[in-house]
Amino acid sequence: MVGVFRRSLSFPNKPSQNNKPHLSHHIRSISLPCRSHPLISHIKDEINNLTTISQTSSNISHCLNGLKDIHDTLQHILHLPQTQESLRRHPLFFEKLLEDFLRFVEVFAMFQTSILAFKEELSAVQVAVRKRDSTKIVLYIKAKKKMVKEMKKLMSCIRRVIITQPDIMLKVPSFGDVELVGIIGDVINVTVSISVGLFDRIAVSFNSKKLTWTQIVVKLSRTKKEVIEDLEDQDDGVESFLVNMKKKGVEEVRSVLKRMRDLEECICGIECVSQKVLRALINSRVALLNTLSQ
Repeated sequence: MVGVFRRSLSFPNKPSQNNKPHLSHHIRSISLPCRSHPLISHIKDEINNLTTISQTSSNISHCLNGLKDIHDTLQHILHLPQTQESLRRHPLFFEKLLEDFLRFVEVFAMFQTSILAFKEELSAVQVAVRKRDSTKIVLYIKAKKKMVKEMKKLMSCIRRVIITQPDIMLKVPSFGDVELVGIIGDVINVTVSISVGLFDRIAVSFNSKKLTWTQIVVKLSRTKKEVIEDLEDQDDGVESFLVNMKKKGVEEVRSVLKRMRDLEECICGIECVSQKVLRALINSRVALLNTLSQ
């Protein structure tokens, strides 16, 4: 007996409307910017640490060293291909960055010029004190007043750097673009903040009030560590001593000379670290300019 087999037709199931085709290239373009480069996290930590230190510490050199480290990290970020591509896509933002960093470089270059000029007057007045020569005293007092005016001018100049919002500068911002603009904005913001703090501190310190001789002796008795950390205490009372220098004894002159040497040491420390900041700012701007030639 021969079996009978029924012929049947089978059709593939209709594709489900809920099953969307897997488009790897679409998913990749969406997910890539969501993963930040390790340097981004690193510079965020540096900015947060410096912000905290600047609010709790009076050590100017420490803050400037932190600012220099931030700009060193920024240079590495600016050398990343994805950073350069992002900047080239947004020429308006890129041009503003070049202007801002040029202003930073100019301000710190002027600061170097001012502090070098003051150091020369400080050295000259120390020689005058040893010789009991009052002719140089007036020049030193004028140099202090000039320094105060120049610091106020630098503060006004650097405050003109305005942090522009990403949505204003970027036409079609991606996550990566917005993150980059945010980080660069934070760097600019902390640069302005630390710079203003530096210039203001020096202006206030050199605009010191006159003290009585008893107050001068009390301040001179502080430890060297305290003196080095507090710039304002370096110069308090020195000017009032210089005005009446010929009436002072040998030990009093020695004490003030030591104080002036401590002031000179403090100024040299600030000069050295601010010069490093200036170099870092120049290198950051060079890194930006290199983006144009890539």
